[in-house]
Amino acid sequence: MSDIEEIRRRRMEELQQQAAAQQAQQQSPDAQSQEQMRREMEAQKRQAMMQILTPEARSRLANLRLTKPEFVDQIEMQLIQLAQMGRVQSKITDEQLKELLRKLAGQKRDINITWK
Repeated sequence: MSDIEEIRRRRMEELQQQAAAQQAQQQSPDAQSQEQMRREMEAQKRQAMMQILTPEARSRLANLRLTKPEFVDQIEMQLIQLAQMGRVQSKITDEQLKELLRKLAGQKRDINITWK
């Protein structure tokens, strides 16, 4: 009896592994297409930033991305929206970008903790 149970257990494991492999194959094309779409969106965003910002301003954003990637993504989206609405007449310089960053960073609340 134990031999039959062992054979059944092995067969069940094989079937589970096959099912997992089939599921991974089915998900793989979806994951690849999502990755491809993400790459295309990143390329479009880079192209838009090249049109909106001067090289110095792009460099500043690239450096800032190392410490605050979510903040930089938010700023890039805002800049793209401004450009699409026609509110950006010329390329944004490094000084203009610094001023924009100061304004946006200043919106955060400061929390001070004092120890007694």
